[in-house]
Amino acid sequence: MAYVISEPCVDVLDRACVEECPVDCIYEGIHALYIHPDECVDCGACVPVCPVEAIYYEGDLPAELEPYLADNAAIFTQAPPESQQPLGSPGGAAKLGAAGFDAPLVARLPQRRAQS
Repeated sequence: MAYVISEPCVDVLDRACVEECPVDCIYEGIHALYIHPDECVDCGACVPVCPVEAIYYEGDLPAELEPYLADNAAIFTQAPPESQQPLGSPGGAAKLGAAGFDAPLVARLPQRRAQS
């Protein structure tokens, strides 16, 4: 079990959760943040600092956000259409840096903010 970052985070990318995570398991895509399901230790430290209430324990996801469970895991296991490699299990987000792609569900969503 792990925590999942869902739709309210898309194009917000506040990163307060990244700073709070004691195991560096929150990775950055283009439009969203993703929690590595195998690296997360289920501490929940990310939940109270999320300004948009986008983080849920996977068993507590509201029904309308349940697709984000599979999508959150997909960025680590499925190659994106651009023929890049999935993120895999790099063992820490800080050393990897931002990924140049998003998980499939997030990648299909319309852009909500201008890119900087």
